[in-house]
Amino acid sequence: MDRLMNSSWFIKVVSLVLAILLAVSVSFQEAGLSESPLFSPRAKNGTEKIQSVPVEVWYDRENLVVSGEPKTVDVTLEGPKVLLLSAKNQRDFKVYIDLTDPEISMGDKRVPIKIKDINEKIKVSINPVYAQVSVQEKITKEFKVEAEYDRTLLEDGYTSDKPDISPERVSITGAKDIIDRISYVKATIELSRGVNGTVHREARVRALDREFNKLNVIIDPETVNASLTIRIPSKTVPIKPVQSGSPKNGVKISAIQAEPKEITLFGEESVLSNIGALTLPIDVSKINNSTTFNMDVNLPEGVQRASRKEVTVTVKAEPENQETADPVDEKEDIPAEEGTRPQADKTRTISKVNVQPAGLPEDYQLEFVTPAQGQTDVTLKGSEEELKKINDSDILLSIDVSNLEEGEHTVDIKVKAPAAAKWELASSQATVKITKVEKDA
Repeated sequence: MDRLMNSSWFIKVVSLVLAILLAVSVSFQEAGLSESPLFSPRAKNGTEKIQSVPVEVWYDRENLVVSGEPKTVDVTLEGPKVLLLSAKNQRDFKVYIDLTDPEISMGDKRVPIKIKDINEKIKVSINPVYAQVSVQEKITKEFKVEAEYDRTLLEDGYTSDKPDISPERVSITGAKDIIDRISYVKATIELSRGVNGTVHREARVRALDREFNKLNVIIDPETVNASLTIRIPSKTVPIKPVQSGSPKNGVKISAIQAEPKEITLFGEESVLSNIGALTLPIDVSKINNSTTFNMDVNLPEGVQRASRKEVTVTVKAEPENQETADPVDEKEDIPAEEGTRPQADKTRTISKVNVQPAGLPEDYQLEFVTPAQGQTDVTLKGSEEELKKINDSDILLSIDVSNLEEGEHTVDIKVKAPAAAKWELASSQATVKITKVEKDA
């Protein structure tokens, strides 16, 4: 190899080969091959379109609210392919709207959409070029939350009390013109079909305008705790045994009694309001003598259930030709000297005695459903002398409501009267409606 390198002929041959290659290259350029896309300088430039580029909005977020700005824009880049590829993949540029100028006033504005952190050798086109935005003062205002739910999802016959919401008020922040449009602040309680028990839920709060359109505002807190008491209306009525069928020959039915004497029915309020007593037909066609038995309770149409499924019935029967002696009547028939006959009880009726509720909390109010206006008549029985001693103020009627929740309830009326007299009430029970008093904010 050293010999070749030292040979003048070898150097001459190599120089000739290089000259020939150079001449061929020049001839290709003259033939226009250099204008092919592979060698063209313009082949290094290109165009890239990037869609849905997020738009940042710069403004005083503590005091202002901006709306109407586009969330995304389309950006078209033109320039060297290498730079375009890097910009598209890395997306290290930012598209923004600048509203930080302190001189910007409130109201509707037409502002340019800009881009930053892009290579200066790249030409940029943004679509749209401008944005129509609204700049408003940010305000915060408190609103009371109203609960709503679908009543058709309750089980048949069931009703619900007013929902409890905690907290009852929320803070809503937004543009002044949007805050002024708020007509309703609702918390929707989600229910499943056929629900028949108390429900506790987290309910999301929404701010709505007059047409029930949702408004774009910030609500704090976003959810509230909601409790909904679902119950079935009830009514306590007397049990009224009624003779059914004809007794056998020679058998006389002297009395029919049911124990207990009252029963509580559960169902729709419209149905219960028309029921004054539960009629219990007693078939006496197979009864030979006095007997006691249990009997199933047949519910009236529209009544869902009762406080008991059966009652105890006592039927008093005797031979039809048996004569019973009444000791009292016998004594009444015996002649006696004047003054020795026992005096019969006298009666005295005190009308419209007020029934006083006891134990009602301060933040609740009570309304009498029955008796009307919370008044009932009291009939006193006793000797004429004892009745004269009793004043109207000696008769006190009350009901205990200390353990009752919101809703409608039937409770026993308690009587405080002088021991010397017997008493009877026109209404032995009171039906009351208890509601919670809303405190002013």
